[in-house]
Amino acid sequence: MSFTANRLLLFGATGDLSQRMLLPSLAALHADELIDPDLRIIGTARSDLDDAGFRQFAREALEKYLPANRRSKMADFLNRLSYQPLDATTLDGYTELAKKVGPTDGGLAIFLSTAPSLFEPTIKGLQHAGLDGDTVRMCLEKPLGTDLGSSCEINDAVAGAYPEDRIFRIDHYLGKETVQNLLALRFANLMFEPIWNSAHIDHVQITVGETVGLEGRVAFYDDAGALRDMVQNHMLQLLALVAMEPPGHFDATAVRDEKVKVLRSLRKVETGETVTGQYRAGAIEGQAVPGYDDELGKDSDTETFVAIKAHVDNWRWKGVPFYLRTGKRLPERVTEIIVQFRCVPHSIFEGKGATMKPNKLVIGIQPEENITLSLMAKVPGLDREGIRLRQVPLNIAMPDAFSGAVRRIAYERLLLDLIEGDQTLFVRRDEVEAQWEWVDAIRSLWNHDELKPKTYTSGTWGPSAAIALAERDGVTWHE
Repeated sequence: MSFTANRLLLFGATGDLSQRMLLPSLAALHADELIDPDLRIIGTARSDLDDAGFRQFAREALEKYLPANRRSKMADFLNRLSYQPLDATTLDGYTELAKKVGPTDGGLAIFLSTAPSLFEPTIKGLQHAGLDGDTVRMCLEKPLGTDLGSSCEINDAVAGAYPEDRIFRIDHYLGKETVQNLLALRFANLMFEPIWNSAHIDHVQITVGETVGLEGRVAFYDDAGALRDMVQNHMLQLLALVAMEPPGHFDATAVRDEKVKVLRSLRKVETGETVTGQYRAGAIEGQAVPGYDDELGKDSDTETFVAIKAHVDNWRWKGVPFYLRTGKRLPERVTEIIVQFRCVPHSIFEGKGATMKPNKLVIGIQPEENITLSLMAKVPGLDREGIRLRQVPLNIAMPDAFSGAVRRIAYERLLLDLIEGDQTLFVRRDEVEAQWEWVDAIRSLWNHDELKPKTYTSGTWGPSAAIALAERDGVTWHE
């Protein structure tokens, strides 16, 4: 059922995500007149605030996190906001919350940004208050469980109140412009599709590097680790977009059908195909930083770095390794995809002393959005001492290429799609469960092999074993 919601209910409205992302995104959409003037935004959380208190809270968040040039019409935006305090664990407050929300026949979108342990009681409370009708859709923020079993429990609880076509599971990476541009690069340009396969691609690298440490997420991160926090969702979604077959249409069903086929084709990881690490004291950008155990205040076997050699066993990708690498306290904050093509089968320039290098496609997602294709070109000259070839980058810097376009944060796109009911950039249940199935098998392997994280110094690219993981195949990590 397609409808544009005229009410948006934010759970966890006083939390960090709301301050940094949700409220600034909604204010920016309001300033650009992209949301209906009649859309009301209701916040709820444990904090004991009234409408005026929540508006003041929102004002302070916008002044801190929204660029000054995007704060136009802020007063009008704040007038959209109202607030109802709620203890999500008991049914008592949901009736009052429903009164605050008002009639839902015009369409209600609910954004659930709470601890996973609160998902089930929250769903029961919403059902109790009648906030689960045909014109209500539910959006879930990660983490969606800690393994396949807990993820199924959450999904079962939500499915008891909302059908799949009204459930929106967020992976904010899918809202990033360059991630969406990956689909345009692949499927709107004739030159790439004929060579996007094992005959022409040697390997793929996906790196998500963070310079930060725990950042106040001590309890969550020590229970999760890098594999659950980054690989299970963001990195596997990027892998699926790189590897998927062309969908018949750009719509939610067709795109997600092709992604889940990739996820189900992932080969089970074997011993020797993963490396885990945990950072120790070092320096980031010239500043001394403590080790993980120092920040945590105790010893722990939780991995803050993981590298994986993955394989997609299907017709297109058989024999092409996908190297995944993510970690905290690395030298750079970077998210990028490297598509390394094979060498030309025969160099006609070899007899002239020229050295050939294979083409490489670099898709930068953050901090800079760009696409770079390295090509071989002849160095100008008379060639009396032989022909010299050099790699020349063909750069597409997205901000420069589209200088007139507004650069938006990922949540602007995702919140607007939620309000309007477009699920294309949201994750379907079978995708989530295929991701967990693969990740759970890796954790089982680690337990079986009694694998413990190797230490690495903060400000480096992880344990030396991660370099060896790729170099055994003659591959060098892109840095």
